[in-house]
Amino acid sequence: MVQAYILIQTEVGKAAAVAREISGIPGVTQAEDVTGPYDVIVRAEANNVDELGKLVVAQIQAVTGITRTLTCPIVHI
Repeated sequence: MVQAYILIQTEVGKAAAVAREISGIPGVTQAEDVTGPYDVIVRAEANNVDELGKLVVAQIQAVTGITRTLTCPIVHI
């Protein structure tokens, strides 16, 4: 299992709607609108890195209002 935080920038005023829509995507375990340089932070999981990439590119980035994403895989050191 691969888990990651996905940091999302949105169009102005779209953070809450983007977080709500993303929270319904399978593989997303949490989606919160936040303040700061990013507007939404998502925690997601997938069986492997390829599936995580597909989740981000095909489903999360397809949500209207997103302008940029940064995926940060979780590592256990």
